[in-house]
Amino acid sequence: MLDFNDTSVAFADRSDRELQDKRRLFSMMSSPLLVALGTSAADAAFRFGLPVSGLIKATVFGQFCGGETIEECEGTIRRLGASGVGTILDFAPEGKDAEDEFERTAREVLRNIDRARADADIPFAVFKPTGVISFAILEKVSAEQALSADESRRWAAAIERVEAICRRAYEAGQPIFIDAEDYSIQKAVDELVERMMVQFNRETIIVYHTVQMYRTDRLDYLRDSYRRVREAGSLYGIKLVRGAYMERERLRASEAGYPSPIHATKEATDASYDAAVDFCVANLDGLAFVNATHNEASTHHLVQRMGELGIPPGHPRVFFSQLYGMSDNLSYVLAKAGYNVSKYVPYGPVKDAIPYLSRRAQENTSVLGQVGRELAFIEAEIARRSKSVR
Repeated sequence: MLDFNDTSVAFADRSDRELQDKRRLFSMMSSPLLVALGTSAADAAFRFGLPVSGLIKATVFGQFCGGETIEECEGTIRRLGASGVGTILDFAPEGKDAEDEFERTAREVLRNIDRARADADIPFAVFKPTGVISFAILEKVSAEQALSADESRRWAAAIERVEAICRRAYEAGQPIFIDAEDYSIQKAVDELVERMMVQFNRETIIVYHTVQMYRTDRLDYLRDSYRRVREAGSLYGIKLVRGAYMERERLRASEAGYPSPIHATKEATDASYDAAVDFCVANLDGLAFVNATHNEASTHHLVQRMGELGIPPGHPRVFFSQLYGMSDNLSYVLAKAGYNVSKYVPYGPVKDAIPYLSRRAQENTSVLGQVGRELAFIEAEIARRSKSVR
């Protein structure tokens, strides 16, 4: 069993001052009220044109993002790489709905692929479907509703954007994640991603889908989706996550009068997630997967299963991943033990990153014990260093 409490490894590349800054930030994030006030204030400040970018960049942005541009992320890429942790550059702007914004995001994803090409420190590229496709159109396609002539044109353009991204990744030999979305639009995303896997995963695994295992239907979907792609003659790529929209999904289901798509308990979600891990480990001849979780029990579960089956830590089809700024105790300990580990490193203009940062802050306060665990590890390492210099 790996020791995920070894803070000397988790924070080996952090200075004393950086640890103190992290402690102050996570202390503030331990208060849901402060988080709510802070995210609302940041959003209002940008709407009124107040000069707050510098303050945000020096605090929460600096904790969870690599920079405003790919170039500004270079220091983060090299620092993580020095510890055996890969970087996944994630263009953070979201919530746009104009064709020029979708084109801008698509161009940036292509730049990410080009930057990642042949760089072992950047094992994957990534994009979010709603960064390049209208939410409203995805919703109508998922519900099998008729599209207007203009919507049909925009949908065709969106498919072309996704295909162009996947083709560039294929030509570069650069694996790419396509992130999961809300329940109401995921059906269209599922169908599009499976189509891309069939097209581009013939010889090697380039396109990776994402399944949110807090959904009650996802374990069956994973098995069925794998079967469809394999029967079509292609390999399967999958990223396992628990899910990012729990409160929103339950509220929407309640308001719309349909059953919640989310497991009723954490235990049920945990069981679903670990069953998905077991399925993937048992099918490595036809798939590659990413264990993208901050959950220590599920991380131990995969490490243990690999040991039982004689799968080496650096197996080329098994990966671990966490978000930048969180769960360094998992990432760095895994990397030191020889496992394939990467961090999602969002970047983009501070103003455009506010929705992402707000979600990170709110998730940290809503996920049971997450902030407390992060803060406890930071304080333990500060105390350890203090003792070592006495």
